[in-house]
Amino acid sequence: MKTTFSQIVLLFLCTLCVSSQNQCVSIEKIWDNGKHCAFTSLIKFKGKYYCSFREGETHIFDANGKAEGKSQILVSEDGKTWQSIALLSKSDYDLRDPKLSIMPDGRLMVLMGGSVYKDKKLVSLHPQVSFSNDGIHFTEPVAVKFTYETAGRDWLWRTTWDDGIGYCANYYKDFDGKSKISLVETTNGLSYDLVTVLDIEGFPNEATIRILPNKQMIMMVRRDSGNRKGYWGISSPPYKEWEWKEMELQLGGPDFIQLDDNIFVAGTRSYFIPSAPKTILLTGDIKGKFQEVYTLPSGGDTSYPALMIEGDELWMSYYSSHETSNAAIYLAKIPLSFFKLK
Repeated sequence: MKTTFSQIVLLFLCTLCVSSQNQCVSIEKIWDNGKHCAFTSLIKFKGKYYCSFREGETHIFDANGKAEGKSQILVSEDGKTWQSIALLSKSDYDLRDPKLSIMPDGRLMVLMGGSVYKDKKLVSLHPQVSFSNDGIHFTEPVAVKFTYETAGRDWLWRTTWDDGIGYCANYYKDFDGKSKISLVETTNGLSYDLVTVLDIEGFPNEATIRILPNKQMIMMVRRDSGNRKGYWGISSPPYKEWEWKEMELQLGGPDFIQLDDNIFVAGTRSYFIPSAPKTILLTGDIKGKFQEVYTLPSGGDTSYPALMIEGDELWMSYYSSHETSNAAIYLAKIPLSFFKLK
């Protein structure tokens, strides 16, 4: 574990105002150290704000052809000034997509994809996890365990906790090399049980899960083959039977949250102009019908937002390379009323 890297960064980017509605959206670059920083997560823990992301020389490989990305974790007292509190690494592993969650016992959990390459070929995928009691000291990343047999090509993506159980989507290659996705659950963050294999074709992968007050589970799933349009799923306990709807857009690094009974807000990459991707925000309903409402300053290698509600604002972290040769990390703060305009 590397915790000595302690650089404070406050890089004010811009404040954008929707003048016709007298609303302001603030957007700040919170991390830019010249490395490729991507795939964000955002959470409030013990009264402080935490943002995590992968940090490496490039999107995958370094100058020596190795993929050994690290999980950078920033902390902030006020959401403006950010400091590195930990830089998690594991020899021979590319730690990607570090996702933050708070466990039932009050610990902060960092769930990461663990990619292993040989001669620039991906040979295995095994998720890694780290824990912190105080938000200062983090355990060394260790491999998670599956209570069922897998082919060793697994990727757990974002944990959602409810009534002492953490739910994740595991996308993986089965023993026949076919891309599949499953719903799994955990009580300790280390050991994962299979709930059900999800009936989704078209290379399903990154998926965000949310659980509504009535215990319905909603899942937004990225797909990367066929028509590549995202899937929106709804299920009730015990979450073995699902109703799926094909969405009207392609997703990339999706996240979403519920504002109220009628409004969901989602963040993702926009493929509307294939050569000029953007990170966007959308509003939608429980039926999975979404429309774009805001385009963030972004471009190039961009997306993987993380969403949280803080007071009367929506906070959203994301990464983008529209200003830098390697991607930097940004934080947008948007009034919640912005999403309720008619």
